[in-house]
Amino acid sequence: MKKQDELKQKAAHRAVEFVDSGMVVGLGTGSTTAFAVIRIGERLKSGDLKNIVGIPTSIRTEILAGELGIPLGGLDDQPVIDVTIDGADEVDPDLNLIKGGGGALLREKVVAQASRQNIIIVDESKLSPRLGTRRALPVEVIPFAAKYAENFLKSQGAAVSLRLDDKGQPYQTDQNNFILDSNFGEMADPNGLASRLNERAGIVEHGLFLGLASDVIVAAEDDIRHLKRNDQ
Repeated sequence: MKKQDELKQKAAHRAVEFVDSGMVVGLGTGSTTAFAVIRIGERLKSGDLKNIVGIPTSIRTEILAGELGIPLGGLDDQPVIDVTIDGADEVDPDLNLIKGGGGALLREKVVAQASRQNIIIVDESKLSPRLGTRRALPVEVIPFAAKYAENFLKSQGAAVSLRLDDKGQPYQTDQNNFILDSNFGEMADPNGLASRLNERAGIVEHGLFLGLASDVIVAAEDDIRHLKRNDQ
């Protein structure tokens, strides 16, 4: 295992320490979060954890969790989630996030908003002085409105590209929507941008996760750092 992956694994294991028996646990999507899902499976198998219910944020996470024997549920039966563990593509000093690199931003945001505690796992390369410095913003749109939404995003100052799959076709989310990766550059007012995107028909969701992360666990060069929101 590469050193960076070892650090990610350590950070994931630290996050899983917040999971107790009897909890409803949101299971995020991505390579870093997979380490956490695997660890939860290990703790269940050993008997250290009991009676948890996992709420997966994507089909691929659902498959992995099922293979590990993690009991799964949905928001119809479990409308309040105790803790969610997920990753992020970019984190600013206020612990606001850009997410959606893995294409699961819609379900991830639903689960995050339903959670009492959101623990984000990243390596230190994801830390940024301002959102948009390092990552384009994923924007999920219905196929019918893809060009319409693209034109709107360009009018807001973004360079826009339609995400493609490995066959060169438009990438489709678990909800069969498209993703427009929209590079706004450094965002001076992410809250204002989020409001404008929220108001636009055809845009299903965007990857600005503002005020949702309670904790960020960072896999740094020599250690694991635990950051908490300033208002906690």
